[in-house]
Amino acid sequence: DMAEPIQQLTRNNNPQERQTIPFTVIQRKEKLGDLLYEKRQYGKAKWACIKMKEKQYEQSICLGFMKLMRYICEQNSSGLYLGITIPIVTIVHTNEAQSEMTQSVTVAYYLPEVLQDEPPHPFDSDIIIEEWPSTIVYSR
Repeated sequence: DMAEPIQQLTRNNNPQERQTIPFTVIQRKEKLGDLLYEKRQYGKAKWACIKMKEKQYEQSICLGFMKLMRYICEQNSSGLYLGITIPIVTIVHTNEAQSEMTQSVTVAYYLPEVLQDEPPHPFDSDIIIEEWPSTIVYSR
């Protein structure tokens, strides 16, 4: 099922072709000279998002990512490979008291700059295009 998206990604797997999302570093956490994480601020932008709720957290992330890859690799209204932006963001959802993680996660793909004004529509109705306000992201 994923053969075509993987082949498309492999054909387009030049690091120069990956667009890093513009961000500002707010904080860096290091230990013994190794970067543990960065707290980053991303500007207002459009993202392709999918919310998943499988039995296992890891399964939700994997399935969400695979669905986004299909969108990126031609299953969109343009019929074209959209290009990779990094990072792909995973949002972990918590219960109302914010005391426990739920099984629900959102996996999100930043639309490349050239597609921000008019993003291609996904064929998969589970994927939605959202405009996020300026957002804080923790990155490893």
